[in-house]
Amino acid sequence: MNKIAVISDIHGNVPALEAVLADIRRRNAEKIFCLGDLAGKGPEPGAAISMVRENCDRTVKGNWDDLITKEARFETLKWHQQQLTEEDRRYLSELPFSLDFLMSGRQIRLFHASPFSLYTRIQPWDSIEKRMSMFGNTEMTGRSSKQPDVAGYGDVHQAFVHQYKEKMLFNAGSVGNPLDMNQASYAMLEGVEGGEAEDAFSIQLIRVPYDIERSIRIAREAEMPDLHEYIQELTTARYRGLSEK
Repeated sequence: MNKIAVISDIHGNVPALEAVLADIRRRNAEKIFCLGDLAGKGPEPGAAISMVRENCDRTVKGNWDDLITKEARFETLKWHQQQLTEEDRRYLSELPFSLDFLMSGRQIRLFHASPFSLYTRIQPWDSIEKRMSMFGNTEMTGRSSKQPDVAGYGDVHQAFVHQYKEKMLFNAGSVGNPLDMNQASYAMLEGVEGGEAEDAFSIQLIRVPYDIERSIRIAREAEMPDLHEYIQELTTARYRGLSEK
């Protein structure tokens, strides 16, 4: 059996990413896939990008990764853009939209927010029709591709697994800005990677405590904008209206 860790929404929170990577190593995962939003919201986007590039086997683009490479629409975005090098921006701009692979006879598709765009948000409490739309093929994922049996995403910072008869939808939660509980979140897929025959398969949601006070101290020392809102989100795991989610 193979183990693939799925992380998402790091948002420049290096202490949280360090804790998650250490836990992944402890569990002996063979690969790590990242579902985007490496940058934005947190104080160390450049360091987070470097760590993802070093540790992750495949990475897809998030809405913040897209937003931060475009002309700034608000002052907070300008600050986060200034933390990146030209190479960081080039890397983010070239990330793919989604990735597909086989595991234990299941077609698995991973993306950041939805198969429709980086900015179309599907919540775990949305209608069954909206949630089932996550298994569809679109122009972004490739209309000729086989529809997935398992779809995984990030974006909403809420970890969950839903089973719909033969379909499974999961969210890996957020490493650096969870909004369901204030511990870093990621998912572990276990099965036979590349296996076309049906075999045992599981999705585990894992929570990892990390040094939140260190993350806050780094943000404060960097004089990061929206600091009060950021502190509130890290400590309470409740959305406090930062400029972009």
